[in-house]
Amino acid sequence: MGVADIIPGVSGGTIAFLMGIYEELIDSLYSFDQRFAGRILRGRWREAFQGTGWRFLLPLFLGILSAVFSLSHLMRCLLQRYPIPVHAFFFGLILTTVVIIAQKIKKGDFGKVSVAVISAVAMYRLVGMVPMTTPETWWFLIFSGAVAICAMILPGISGAFILLLLGKYEYIITAVSDRNWAVLFLIALGCAVGLLTFVRFLRWVLHKYHDLALSVLAGLVLGSLRKIWPWKETIHSIITSHGKVVPVEQVNVFPATFSLEIVLVAGLCLLGIGVGILLSRVDGRVTKA
Repeated sequence: MGVADIIPGVSGGTIAFLMGIYEELIDSLYSFDQRFAGRILRGRWREAFQGTGWRFLLPLFLGILSAVFSLSHLMRCLLQRYPIPVHAFFFGLILTTVVIIAQKIKKGDFGKVSVAVISAVAMYRLVGMVPMTTPETWWFLIFSGAVAICAMILPGISGAFILLLLGKYEYIITAVSDRNWAVLFLIALGCAVGLLTFVRFLRWVLHKYHDLALSVLAGLVLGSLRKIWPWKETIHSIITSHGKVVPVEQVNVFPATFSLEIVLVAGLCLLGIGVGILLSRVDGRVTKA
């Protein structure tokens, strides 16, 4: 999930769904409610953590944070030098997730298919938007963290891409690499606020309108494939404050001629599909155990 959250267009929530831990993740986050906060304020720490999902969330978040801090520089280099192979692998992985989400819908009908199509079109349009230029003030960093974390727990919506739209992706990735703790604290504060508020709405929807919610999520994941299509042509770029050229407007293209690159992309896409199937089957064995 941590590696996925680094890559614009790939959501950690997608990986959580693929591995069968998505609904447990939402329920565990939901367990940190007003009673928990009240007990913490009264100094009743042990009682506060009883009945929460901290045993599930702690190793999960440690894994995410370790990936973000240890692999952010590597993934940034890979995306800059080998964007086509990286996107090809995740394209296959996410394509598998669409099928897995659809399989969890208990009863399909025309209405659910229509909802999935509408959400797919909406996501397709969203990922085609051009990133904006925004301030680097404390309040906007908190806002960026809150919006990005909401996207991260939704399959199909990439928190990294939302940061890209808000003009803060490169800024925050640099802060992670440089260990700029002041910036990271503001982002973390925004993440905490966004996570503990949005997850309550998301859990309610999943429990009350399960199949409909999954139809929306399947559409979001399907529409997000536009962002990680391997071959792109850059229409417009900007130069950041650090002197780096960042593409802000791209269109998907097909290779003009057949080459070994097409074979490589097809192979990596199939590898992504295989890894997705393997992860979903590993989840099934763990659940039975």
